[in-house]
Amino acid sequence: MKRTLMAATAAATLALPAFARDIEMQSIYPGSLPLLGSSGAELGGRVSAITGGELNFVFRNPGEIVAGNEIWDALSTGAIEAAWYSPGFAEGVVPSASLFTAFPFGPDVREYTAWWYNGGGYELWNEISAPYNIHSELCSILAPEASGWFKEPINSPEDLKGKKMRIFGLGAAVMEKLGVAAQSMPPADTMSALNLGTIDAAEMSFPAIDYALGMYEHAKHLYFPGWHQQTSLIVFMMNTDSWNALSDRDRAAIQEVCAANVARTTAQGEAIELEPLAKMQNDHGVTVHRWSDEMLQTFSDTWDEVVAEKTAENAEFKRVWDHIQAFRADYAQWKELGYVD
Repeated sequence: MKRTLMAATAAATLALPAFARDIEMQSIYPGSLPLLGSSGAELGGRVSAITGGELNFVFRNPGEIVAGNEIWDALSTGAIEAAWYSPGFAEGVVPSASLFTAFPFGPDVREYTAWWYNGGGYELWNEISAPYNIHSELCSILAPEASGWFKEPINSPEDLKGKKMRIFGLGAAVMEKLGVAAQSMPPADTMSALNLGTIDAAEMSFPAIDYALGMYEHAKHLYFPGWHQQTSLIVFMMNTDSWNALSDRDRAAIQEVCAANVARTTAQGEAIELEPLAKMQNDHGVTVHRWSDEMLQTFSDTWDEVVAEKTAENAEFKRVWDHIQAFRADYAQWKELGYVD
């Protein structure tokens, strides 16, 4: 009996991880949001499963450790070790950062991931962020976003003038040139601002997230396509010292989970949009619009002006822009040969 008990105790001891480590991961997105946050919230358990429980990332919702606008600096200094993030939020520190998340009339999922994994995007972003002591792995990718929620129909560029709008990233620069007062704010503040009339319109995300947030309660006109964000890159980030301190196996586990996550979120994002879109139309009186050719051409021409200004103003932005444009020029040949229009 004693020998059996000792054997069982030894077996249980061997089953436990030799060294279990939990690392807190501050997210800029709530874990409740489909894909945008949920794919980050699931990351820790999947890494833990692969590492036999020896490494786990504890997902922290926005503000639990630091505020969203403090994540970059906190990660850089080592105040936090890991984050769930989109590079575009660091635009105020790194001028080219938005090009590594989404940009107007930019690549779709296929083209963006091809550039990131095989066209030098991964190496370029980690080179640019290295001076800030930050390492990144692409870990999720999003379906195209809606272009925006408006309280009134928009039939011409003149209808945009004077509008106050919540919009993220480089699309905001386009809207500003068209006479829109563009603002950046989190989802909760956005919906309050729409209700109070502080803003007239808002760009948020794709239909599954917009439905989850209840955007249909605050505006009734939803516009497509999302010319400003045809897809969006979400990254897992670590303080470089913390990343380098991980074992080769743990770094490989993170990279494999993230690569699998990109495939999973690509598929899921394409599959979950129609049902919430139909509910918003049929149950909540939302009118779905597609921008006219005139409006899309206006957005495109204005984006060309924005790019010309930004590449003239900042050498780093120009370097990244030229890099991705060179890749896109080559890819266009394959796209034309390989795919049906």
